[in-house]
Amino acid sequence: VLARFHKIPRLRFEDQRLTSFGGVIVFQVLFQRLNLKARLKQCFQPVKGSAIFGPHRIVLLLIVHLLLGFRRLRDVDYYRDDPLVRRLLGLHRLPDVATLCRTLAAMGRDSVQKVRQLSSALVLDALQREGFPRLTLDFDGSVTSTRGHAEGTAAGYNTRKKEATTCTARWRMDNFDRVRTLLPATVLESRLDSAFFSHKTLTLMDLYGVECTVSVPFERFPVLKQMIEARQRWRPLDGERSYFESDWKPDSWSATYRFLFVRRKVQRQMKGPLQLDLFEPRDIDHDYRVVVTNKTVSAHRVLLFHYGRGSEEGIFAEGKQHAGRDLIPTRRLLGNQTVTLCAMMAHNLGREMQMLAQPHGEWTLTLSANPTVKKDLLHFLDALQKAA
Repeated sequence: VLARFHKIPRLRFEDQRLTSFGGVIVFQVLFQRLNLKARLKQCFQPVKGSAIFGPHRIVLLLIVHLLLGFRRLRDVDYYRDDPLVRRLLGLHRLPDVATLCRTLAAMGRDSVQKVRQLSSALVLDALQREGFPRLTLDFDGSVTSTRGHAEGTAAGYNTRKKEATTCTARWRMDNFDRVRTLLPATVLESRLDSAFFSHKTLTLMDLYGVECTVSVPFERFPVLKQMIEARQRWRPLDGERSYFESDWKPDSWSATYRFLFVRRKVQRQMKGPLQLDLFEPRDIDHDYRVVVTNKTVSAHRVLLFHYGRGSEEGIFAEGKQHAGRDLIPTRRLLGNQTVTLCAMMAHNLGREMQMLAQPHGEWTLTLSANPTVKKDLLHFLDALQKAA
């Protein structure tokens, strides 16, 4: 236990090239595999007499910046001298914050559009490589709040930040043609909220052969309330929900669709003084929802698919919390769009790394050579196989 040391150890002073971000080496391999640097460079037109740091390197720096978990542009100072990050970016030194801001402010509309197309192309390439038999395309709107006065924002009402300025972005649905061309044998599905409810949306889904479900807004069609009130017979789905369906269309539509009317039991809110009586009866109210679909499967399977939109909300929340999807760092619209695209690409690259690194084939568990452990483990495994 005790030890004696008398000799003074040798002291050496060296320039250690230490890194705090050793994990980014895997992204260097991913960037080389995707040829990301060259593809980003093609998004920007070469300008004679341009700055030392090209805009494609600034965009790549922002992607790495968000992958490292930083949010503010000024946080680049935390890893400015990190050798592995500079190696990943192909730079001897990183630009300062002023250079980042000037580059974002000088972004052109055509360049931002090309970066947006590159972001979509990376996703479509990954989908084509994986070859999923069934693919779900979710669409939703996202609201980002800011205290500043950025270009393109508008003063809106936010229940959490009532005086905040909001910037609303909506996912576009113009990639169905490309997805259908790249994945002709894949079954495409989509689920949308009431903001996308329109005859044009359903017609587009039918045109590209997409199975979809769309929430129906009650306030636009008072006749739906009358149909629910007049309904006497509801088919049970489970212990809490029941439904009925009808082939219906608004007066301005040319074709009918399958409408599912769902009600769910909810306990009525008890107002007034609390009655400590265990035998007091409680009334039951119903929460109503209408979903339109072009699916031909059972109503139970349609509703299970539509209620899966919660996973999409989780992905958006993950992108805002961990990938900087809610950042508005500049006052220029194109600069903020560039940062948003970088956040989306950082999130997608992280997901693609998980997909590529997922182990395939047979798992092998290696243990130390302990005869007792080997005997007991094989005994338990043999007993489990016999029981199965």
